[in-house]
Amino acid sequence: MKKILVVDDEESIRLLYQEELRDAGYEVVTAQDGAEALRMVKENRPDLITLDLKMANMDGTDFLQALRKMYRDLPVIICTAYDDYRQDFRLWASDGFITKSSDITELKAKISELLGQGG
Repeated sequence: MKKILVVDDEESIRLLYQEELRDAGYEVVTAQDGAEALRMVKENRPDLITLDLKMANMDGTDFLQALRKMYRDLPVIICTAYDDYRQDFRLWASDGFITKSSDITELKAKISELLGQGG
């Protein structure tokens, strides 16, 4: 079963993604900020990460830069409510950019594309 790490400071988003992605056949773990996520990646590397950008402690941009120093090939999908970040060159190291929505069909499709069908 493929493991997805959901990194978001909003508990409601973490719970929504966790429930929806588990139903799609993935193992899901969550982190509330980049610092916690970095520890989790070092301890037990996931197969893919969904990443919010605006978070306390360590934001998504800093997390992505730190992650890429350790793992260049770990797929990361940026999930943010702020579409203007799409032009930020520091985020070009990600594998996808999704604007947050309660409908996560687009996110699921991107995950499936990057990991293959189901968990």
